[in-house]
Amino acid sequence: MAFVPAARHLLRAKDLADARYFEPLAVADMARAAGLSPAHFSREFRRAFGEPPHSYLLTRRLERAAALLRTTDYRVVEICFAVGLRSVGSFTTNFTRTFGCSPTAYRDRHPPAAAHAILPACVVHLYTRPRRRSFREDKPASQG
Repeated sequence: MAFVPAARHLLRAKDLADARYFEPLAVADMARAAGLSPAHFSREFRRAFGEPPHSYLLTRRLERAAALLRTTDYRVVEICFAVGLRSVGSFTTNFTRTFGCSPTAYRDRHPPAAAHAILPACVVHLYTRPRRRSFREDKPASQG
């Protein structure tokens, strides 16, 4: 078996946090992905990346929450749970600490999600509305 540098194992844990931030990940899960004990993993992760693994995961979640606030009309509580956080109060506190304003104020600073639509809403409604068909319209023309 070939020797794999510890940094490579740490990248596996970092990739896990990046890919599955919305799941209830714990430092122990990340340590398992790196093949290290949780305490040793936490020390090595901080040394390699400049922040503890829990902070890294929280930052990923908050970055994704900010993107959802800018690009969707989801409620703040829905975004909180969608990014893997379980407390709206903690989410709001950490978001404010990271971005300098509450999630609601952050959203207000950006255009509404509807402004990102490429097509006018009337066109979207026209083409996404289900068509009602009669029994005869479902038959091919050749069966007359």
